[in-house]
Amino acid sequence: MALRPVYEDDLPVLERFLTDPEVATPFQWFGWKDPSLFRRRWQEDGLLGEDGGQLMVASGAQAHGFVAWRKQFSSRTSQYWVVGIQLLPESRGRGIGTRAQELLVRHLFAHTQVQRIQADTDVDNVAEQRALEKAGFTREGTLRDFVFRDGRWRDCVLYSILRGDLAEDPAEGASA
Repeated sequence: MALRPVYEDDLPVLERFLTDPEVATPFQWFGWKDPSLFRRRWQEDGLLGEDGGQLMVASGAQAHGFVAWRKQFSSRTSQYWVVGIQLLPESRGRGIGTRAQELLVRHLFAHTQVQRIQADTDVDNVAEQRALEKAGFTREGTLRDFVFRDGRWRDCVLYSILRGDLAEDPAEGASA
């Protein structure tokens, strides 16, 4: 399992997350979206910009979904990344999300100067909470009425990982 740039052949997979509520999961479905959104952004910058991006989660030629990040500012001089993930239904519950988020954190700490990466998820999304914790994130608290979805405001749980929290990657072993 690896992260890689989005190829043009991946765009139909990404578009499914915008057009199919069953693919997006109940926690990530925010209504119908423009199905050409990813295609337009891919044509602009390959979905890899300075303020954020997306990478495919894949095993060989099989796409499992994607990870994404966007820049946020905590002050005029400090920034951090907010990350997220979406997996296809057949790829959920197999540890792929945990590993993909670990890889994304390592990528962002290796190639950007941020000190903090954060993620949030619905309070009812226990699977994602477990995946974030296994990936090394620390639960920081509850964000009340943080996101509007399916006709009502919902609480989310905030997680973060700091550069100093990063443990050695067990997949790299002693050779790293």
